Amino acid sequence: MTTATIKKIKTVKPPYPFEAYSHIISQLPKEDGGGFLITFPDLPGCMSDGKDEADTVANGRDAFATWVSARLDSGKIIPEPYYRPDTVPEVSGKFVTRLPKSVHAKLAERAKAEGVSLNTLVLALVAEGLGRRAA
Repeated sequence: MTTATIKKIKTVKPPYPFEAYSHIISQLPKEDGGGFLITFPDLPGCMSDGKDEADTVANGRDAFATWVSARLDSGKIIPEPYYRPDTVPEVSGKFVTRLPKSVHAKLAERAKAEGVSLNTLVLALVAEGLGRRAA
């Protein structure tokens, strides 16, 4: 049996403060457990959630510190704050797409195995993919 090695990453002071970065707080559907989601357009893959907006922002601060520390630990740069809400077209937060039945089945199986809704799983996978692409 092999044992996993867990690397501890030291928390570092970010080059820009949390407040310098725009963030978006979105309400999560009741069928996905409710609460709120916080994302940072300038920091791909950096996100968190919470039961209410205050909890979500507090968790977002933790996610921000962790994201910055992990990124610097891996030798990557931290993007400068850039995103401004007035530069992005208004969006509803709803996205609909068609998938082959085989892909839909695989997603449904994985969501069930992870104990999350299909929407939550797809949101996590999309955010992860966007984070990798921007890295």
